[in-house]
Amino acid sequence: MTDQPPVIEIRNLHKSYGQLEVLKGVSLIAERGEVISLIGSSGSGKSTLLRCANLLEDSQQGEILFKGEPVQWKGTGAHRRPGNAGQVLRIRTNLSMVFQQFNLWSHMTILQNVMEAPVTVLGRDRAEVEERARHYLDKVGIGDKCDVWPAQLSGGQQQRAAIARALCMEPEALLFDEPTSALDPELEQEVVRVIKDLAGEGRTMLIVTHDMKMAHDVSDHVIFLHQGLIEEEGAPDTLFGAPKSERLQGFLSSTQAA
Repeated sequence: MTDQPPVIEIRNLHKSYGQLEVLKGVSLIAERGEVISLIGSSGSGKSTLLRCANLLEDSQQGEILFKGEPVQWKGTGAHRRPGNAGQVLRIRTNLSMVFQQFNLWSHMTILQNVMEAPVTVLGRDRAEVEERARHYLDKVGIGDKCDVWPAQLSGGQQQRAAIARALCMEPEALLFDEPTSALDPELEQEVVRVIKDLAGEGRTMLIVTHDMKMAHDVSDHVIFLHQGLIEEEGAPDTLFGAPKSERLQGFLSSTQAA
């Protein structure tokens, strides 16, 4: 085992929107090279947890640590905010997020989309970034689409471009928020193959997904969230093969019937 601290550690996280408590004390640890899938019904808190980990959402209580370094906060409760803008930028650029909607810039070519953040946010050399961007576009299977516009690509190709964009930041971890739910089944499989390849490379990943087969196949650890709490978690074979809680049993039955 490594002596390095976890890439992401969350301790007793609480998140509310007004009176609605979405996360009610959730903890997780993502070690280097570990793939964790978050599953659960709509509204269970999966995507909110992912966005809190990336500091896209403010939480009201609990701790978030990146590589052992705790996020600095100012204020408490509903007034709590990250207290160090430089720390927030550093953490966000090391936790690349891939969204359900691809969020590509329509006025840029695919290559420009992938290059934009490393050049403008990280200040990297443009020629080096272009070489890396082309490499990652090849890696996700759309190296021949560098000079086309996002609107000219299928949904699956656009999502693979979004994954290449995330990879081009060379992050410590990849966060996927329902990366296949906006796609037709045929196009979904293109993206699933890419995610499986990334998992096989030993990349640290947190994946919110409705795709139970992908969660089973790519994950080291699966977390089932129910109404803002972790109802059950464990290795995929155990969690999917012998679920203990009635809620998880019912959830898995409903997904198989769908």
